[in-house]
Amino acid sequence: MTDFDPATFANVGPKEFAQLVKSTPDDKIAQVMSGDMRDKVLGEVFGRMPSLFRADRAGSTNAVIHWVITGRPDGGSDTYEVVIADGTCVVNETPQHDPKLSLTMGPVEFLKIVSGGANPVMMFMTGKLKAKGDLGLAANIANLFDIPKA
Repeated sequence: MTDFDPATFANVGPKEFAQLVKSTPDDKIAQVMSGDMRDKVLGEVFGRMPSLFRADRAGSTNAVIHWVITGRPDGGSDTYEVVIADGTCVVNETPQHDPKLSLTMGPVEFLKIVSGGANPVMMFMTGKLKAKGDLGLAANIANLFDIPKA
């Protein structure tokens, strides 16, 4: 599987997904993420977050994180809310709480981060990722999830 086909998304594990993102050119990812399959791709990624959450690494972390992914076909963005509390991780498709941290990025950058193919700190420093709020949490967020490496 070398073509970034969102239809196969539900059928691949996290490691295969990471490999798929890594092997797909940015322009192809951008094309897919600006089309009809965007909601399915985002739904799959955020749907997996609770199962990839590492409660053993979270300790007493309690936080609301808003992931804002720009580049919707209508020019808008999608905001997903990740709530980490009492050793659990819950994802809401519609934000319900004020965030401790808000992360804003394009769809290509988002997929690279969640597939372990990008360094979030470097993306922040180069302006490809914007973080507002608890920057210490932002720097540590990758440690809270079992992010597959391609």
